[in-house]
Amino acid sequence: MKAEFIEPFVGAAFSVLETVTGQKPVRGQLALRTSTFTTQQITIVAGVNGNVEGVALYGMSLATATRIAGAMMASQVDELNDMALSAISELGNMVTGNAITRLSQNGYDVDITPPSVIKGTQVEMSTKIPALVVPINTPFGSIEVNVALAEVAMAAAA
Repeated sequence: MKAEFIEPFVGAAFSVLETVTGQKPVRGQLALRTSTFTTQQITIVAGVNGNVEGVALYGMSLATATRIAGAMMASQVDELNDMALSAISELGNMVTGNAITRLSQNGYDVDITPPSVIKGTQVEMSTKIPALVVPINTPFGSIEVNVALAEVAMAAAA
């Protein structure tokens, strides 16, 4: 996977999370995940298609998701109910949409699928290529940004 596919997602995550939390996030150690299992309690899944295809996964604990949903809704959130899940889904939409804009500015013709939120650990998600994982620490907890993207041959994309 090209580094130019990762940076738009990391940059977008930093920008969106700083806006949502009001504080600058801190980047953790980059890792490669060959396993397709998520170890997080909450995972936002957003597909990417066009001449770059794959998936972006944003994983976090239930506590982190609840705190972020509360910040996004500007209210106290005690449980991850339908409204809170909608806010968390929108977080994934904001980050991925921002990343797609950055990829488009770099000359890639790409689009996203609507994000889905998966609750539970040890959920298997099939990806064509291993995901690069960037942990991002926020005042509300840690979020793992997992990006598994590959460039599609131009003839196939046309």
